[in-house]
Amino acid sequence: MLDSYNYWISIVLMMIGFFGVIASGNLVKKMMGLAIFQVSVLLFYVSVGNVKNGAVPILIDGIDKYSNPIPHVLMLTAIVVGVAVMAVGLAIIVRIKEEYGTIEEDEILGLDSESNKKEQE
Repeated sequence: MLDSYNYWISIVLMMIGFFGVIASGNLVKKMMGLAIFQVSVLLFYVSVGNVKNGAVPILIDGIDKYSNPIPHVLMLTAIVVGVAVMAVGLAIIVRIKEEYGTIEEDEILGLDSESNKKEQE
């Protein structure tokens, strides 16, 4: 059980991030929950790619266990994509704040429904 603590940490982070996305009405908090969720996925994939007592994948006599570098490289790419998604999401939140004057989801939906009712009249 103690050997797999990183998997348990990944699960806990995933649930914290999922809760942040689902339970919060604040758009910035939703983005932070999404970032925590992403970190949990990255931790999980890097943990899966690790081989206990595995060597660097360079062919040397006497070594028969190697760690696969592909999951680690893919997660570096995922980090870059995650940072870009976070930047775009926060830029959209800034634009929503300028347009509606709030970043609370329920207030935005209320303002939007009032606007639609006025247009229909």
